Amino acid sequence: MMECIVKKPTDKLICSNQNNRSYTFPQDESEKILLHPKSQSQFHPKAPNPWLRKPIWVIEEDEARELLNDVVDSTRSLQRHLNLFDLVSIGVGATIGSGVFVLCGLIAHDYAGPATFICWAIAGFSACASGLCYAELSGKFAVAGSSYSYVYISMGELPAVITAACLTLEYLFSASAVARSWGDKIVAYVQNLADQNTASNTSTASAFSKLALILDPGYNINPAAFLVSALSILLLLNGVKESKRVANFFTVFKVALVLFMCIAAMYLVEPENFHPLIPAKFGIPGVMRGSISTFFGYIGYDEICCMAGEAVNPKKNLPRAVMVTLLLVTFLYVLAAVALVGMVPYDYISITSGFPDGFHWRGVEWASQVTALGELITLPIVVLVTIMAQPRLQYAMSSDGLLPPIFAQVDDFGNLWWGTLVAGSICIIIATCVPFTYLNDLISAGILLAFNMTDASVIILRQTNQASQPYLLGKLLFLFNVLSFTMGLLLKILSTTVVVGKCIAVCNFFALVYITHLIALRCPERSNNLDQDFFEVPFMPYLPLLGQFLNCYLIGQLEIEGLLLLVGYIGLAVILYFKYGFHHSFGNTVGWYRSEQEEGSEKSVDVDSNEKRDSSLISMHVYVDCDHERD
Repeated sequence: MMECIVKKPTDKLICSNQNNRSYTFPQDESEKILLHPKSQSQFHPKAPNPWLRKPIWVIEEDEARELLNDVVDSTRSLQRHLNLFDLVSIGVGATIGSGVFVLCGLIAHDYAGPATFICWAIAGFSACASGLCYAELSGKFAVAGSSYSYVYISMGELPAVITAACLTLEYLFSASAVARSWGDKIVAYVQNLADQNTASNTSTASAFSKLALILDPGYNINPAAFLVSALSILLLLNGVKESKRVANFFTVFKVALVLFMCIAAMYLVEPENFHPLIPAKFGIPGVMRGSISTFFGYIGYDEICCMAGEAVNPKKNLPRAVMVTLLLVTFLYVLAAVALVGMVPYDYISITSGFPDGFHWRGVEWASQVTALGELITLPIVVLVTIMAQPRLQYAMSSDGLLPPIFAQVDDFGNLWWGTLVAGSICIIIATCVPFTYLNDLISAGILLAFNMTDASVIILRQTNQASQPYLLGKLLFLFNVLSFTMGLLLKILSTTVVVGKCIAVCNFFALVYITHLIALRCPERSNNLDQDFFEVPFMPYLPLLGQFLNCYLIGQLEIEGLLLLVGYIGLAVILYFKYGFHHSFGNTVGWYRSEQEEGSEKSVDVDSNEKRDSSLISMHVYVDCDHERD
């Protein structure tokens, strides 16, 4: 049951529920809209609890309120203006970047050789397994926050904060890393121009040399990274609507550039460069280590979900955008890897500028110049669209009381000005002062953990516990993740060629299969009569569990320093939560509630009185679609 309380003096509002029943509210109402089911009016915990879960009806109301904001008040709220093409552009623009321009060469030279495309395929498959989970949850809960919001519903407040910390690695830190990478490329490009003109034009060479000294003053300071990150933040401060036009243009340009690079390299492929496919000095461990590093190239597609508060028709467009982005990006990465290692022997591939140096090595100088210049032009767009999601994450957390209220402030044009300024300032500092290599593994691990939490959220919300064993599902999922991580860690340490390594691998495998069987048998899928128009992950619970296994396994492939760095980072996030968020959380302080009617001042209309709501259901029974019409 849902009750719409409408007060509006000049406009006519049309609301329809999921069964397409329309309700028109007349103009003689006052000017306020509240939405709340009658069946529950308030939720307040008995005592502060870091494991407190956000009720699903709160998410439903948040979504309905965002959908109605365009009718009631077009300012001081996030406005829905991103269509399917805009969302795909954000996803592709945030994803394709260093993966093609940097990581393809690095993985081929240091980890996998000709098998680099296998690394991309493994990482892409893991990303797609998790991507299906994002597609389902983004359609059902179309609010800002992405994984943070999903985990808050399924696991509780503290796990949601940890997930938000991992998303910050993905959005803010990775934007800084890409800006730093771009700055390093600018330095190398200018220095190369100076070297090329040394013999023919000494004055030009001297000018380029002086410019190179300005761009590389030492002490790990990178002025070019400062410039590109600062310009990106200034553009975002000017508004997302303006930023999306720039993002759309450069995303299309970037995809065209990648296709040009791949097609040109294919004409230079030499079959002998693919033999042996997996060099002996790398072996399978090298391929798996390459897979964890290539995950940095997949950051971005879930950024689409963080923009849910500004998406048009989010229930359908968000899942579509996620899947289109993943398929397109995976195809381009695999194609680029095949083209690069086919064009140049893997041990001759540059680890910083694979395609430009590869074309130069083959004597195709014009293609080298076009590719190098194209990289410099298109890579900054990754900084723009990646950092775009961070203020939306902060907005979601601030709306829940877990961050100071300034992060939820929206200016007169619907922009998160203060949140963008704070996040942007941190991004600029990191990009200017911290080298790219120090961030790669930490960011990859954070992304994998965020993916893993989203996969677990789908399982928790779709599967159910038996009454006699209310915590069985959580225990089995925890054990499954521990075994998956242990398997990846031990296979990295112990070679599978020895008896001990093989025994551990076999025991882990059968234990994981048994736990999967227990989850499917003892924790059956919830029965529901919800709107089947929502996309849902098929093959439950096997596909999300596969995604979890791949994520945990790849985390286990990290160096021990990277794991310790991740643990320390999460520990810092937990400390900050208990210092601030725990004491200011709306759920743990005032509780969640629906505003009651003011007697004699409001008129109410029942939208659906036939269904009895159950707060344990995992999907929205009702969604609201608004049409703003002038008489």
